[in-house]
Amino acid sequence: MSAEIGLDLLLAIVGGAVRVGTPFLFVSLGECLTEKSGRINLGLEGVLVFSAMAGFGGAYLSGSPWVGVLLAGLSGAALALLHGLLCSLKRVSDIATGIALMLLGAGLAFYLGKPLIQPQAPQIPSLALGAWSASPGVQSALAINALFPVGVALAGLLSWGLANTRWGLVVRMAGDSSDAARALGYSVNGVRIAATTAGGFIAGLGGASLSLYYPGSWNEGLSSGQGLIAVALVIFARWSPWRCLGAALLFGGAGAIGPALQSVGIGGGYYLFNAVPYALTLAILVATCSPQRAVKGAPLELGVST
Repeated sequence: MSAEIGLDLLLAIVGGAVRVGTPFLFVSLGECLTEKSGRINLGLEGVLVFSAMAGFGGAYLSGSPWVGVLLAGLSGAALALLHGLLCSLKRVSDIATGIALMLLGAGLAFYLGKPLIQPQAPQIPSLALGAWSASPGVQSALAINALFPVGVALAGLLSWGLANTRWGLVVRMAGDSSDAARALGYSVNGVRIAATTAGGFIAGLGGASLSLYYPGSWNEGLSSGQGLIAVALVIFARWSPWRCLGAALLFGGAGAIGPALQSVGIGGGYYLFNAVPYALTLAILVATCSPQRAVKGAPLELGVST
């Protein structure tokens, strides 16, 4: 492999890491906030698919991608609110409710989204950060999804807010000790419902990125399990918003290897390389199966600590 091909491959992976990693970033940040409050939402796959459909439909009908982004966030928040309300009932399992939510979101998206499979909707614009270079490879790699800087800023805001603000303290208290939160007069269910709903809104932005930027269309196989992968990604990131950013780019880079190789004319094993994110997920789950590793940084109310 020549140096020029190697550079093109590297640029393609870097650009692909941002494109593929943006939905991972938003979904993982949403789940991070939810789990910080002591609740697990395994229904993020359904949230992601439903919000992708809603965002695409909103952009198609309104002619504005930003209307679609807003609608995607609100759709994700609505499904997550349903999850939060159901889980606040006695003897209701977060896990079982999350699975039901995943099926509900996917089913509604497939049913309501059938008329949207063929049309084209206006897309989220790119930020041409590579305009300074005369190289088409650099320009392509640095054509950034306009939502990605929003995700980076959101990661910083969540990290700062959870550590330095009153609402962050309340969310962490609900996640670490519900008894302590109640003793201080806070409604644990109210805090968790609010955090779950906000997390759903953030995850919904990831759905908008899927249908309105990359791959930029609506179809029933759009998500490919990214919502479920994001749950493992949060564990890998040790419930840290900043680490969610790094983990999302890592997973995005893994998912971009196949297309990057194809872009430089290497087509062998394309579908095998497309399986890298799923293999990486399994490797992470195996690596974190030790109780001593798994509990580090975990909110105590999740029940994963000993």
